[in-house]
Amino acid sequence: MLISLKKTLRFNRNELSGSFGDIGTDLPLIVGMVVACKLDPASSFLMFGILQIMTGIAYGIPMPVQPLKAMAVLMISQKLSGNMLYGAGLSIGIIMLILTVTNVLQFIVKYVPKSVVRGIQFGLGLSLASLALKDYIPSSGAVGYLLAGIGFILTIILIGNKKFPPAIFVVLIGIIYAGFFSVDFLKLFENFGIRLPKFHIPQQADMIDGFLLLVIPQIALSISNSIIATKRTVQDLFPERSISINKIGWTYSIMNLINPFFSGIPTCHGAGGIAGHYSFGGRTGGSVVIYGSLFVIIGLFFSSGFSEFVKFFPLPILGIILLFEALALMSFIKDITQSKKCLFVSLVVALISFCIPYGYAIGLVAGILLDYLIKKDKIMNHF
Repeated sequence: MLISLKKTLRFNRNELSGSFGDIGTDLPLIVGMVVACKLDPASSFLMFGILQIMTGIAYGIPMPVQPLKAMAVLMISQKLSGNMLYGAGLSIGIIMLILTVTNVLQFIVKYVPKSVVRGIQFGLGLSLASLALKDYIPSSGAVGYLLAGIGFILTIILIGNKKFPPAIFVVLIGIIYAGFFSVDFLKLFENFGIRLPKFHIPQQADMIDGFLLLVIPQIALSISNSIIATKRTVQDLFPERSISINKIGWTYSIMNLINPFFSGIPTCHGAGGIAGHYSFGGRTGGSVVIYGSLFVIIGLFFSSGFSEFVKFFPLPILGIILLFEALALMSFIKDITQSKKCLFVSLVVALISFCIPYGYAIGLVAGILLDYLIKKDKIMNHF
């Protein structure tokens, strides 16, 4: 057992670098929900961090936990109540458990072509790149562009370097800048104190409302990205590791059956998170354990002053990390470029996923149909 853990949990500079690979996606969403929806900061950060650590140990590879994105965006934009969020989390946990136990997830994955999965990965990459370039990097004006420029150059020079992994230096630049110009250390330490999660019992009304408003938009994204694309990304990056769809479904459901009772935000796995950790050096569950520990520290000790603590991670720096996570996801399409038909399907799915509401669900269905018609020579006979 101990030997096995040594292989699947390493703690070194590369795992530390990899641990920041998904922070550009997660941190702004968590902070946005806590602020907009008045969630309990200690519960939100602590539970998120604890589940990261549990997932890192359970999988032994960089399989991070992410907030459910569709839910997060709806919560932030509409300022919905935390009770509804917890009800929605429990609802989607139950649904995913049913899909897993009945082997429906395996059935769905069996009939999703590789070209469609590549399209979903590429579409998600486009979404992340757009967020990084349009929102995060320009957020601090000229200074933000300077920080992002330095971070970009450092990453280009150091990416793949095991002795000097890039994310450590990129994040360090942000921390140094924030320490001099942004963080109020007096306010930060005035709010220092131990906080624990708040126990919560979801109500039936919140589960129903959460299902109608939050789960329905989320479930298709979860099946396409959190399950199908995640499984494919693990195969791409860790071909020696055999991880079943059902295992991903089990951990997805268990997380969301636990979270609501401790006021934690609903969570999932994601292809982008794995690609981000891997791109910056993460190769074992150690990177996820380190990453989770950061959120545990914020929640346990700094949750009352979290708004000051998160300033150590300026948005332009997060934008650069997010950009390389996006590029890693989009690069998976290279293995189908030899087939014009597969590439066509992938690009159609990617554009649908990126451009329209509920694009992942529509792209998944459209891609399967398009792939079927092409294979039956119903269309594109000239290819």
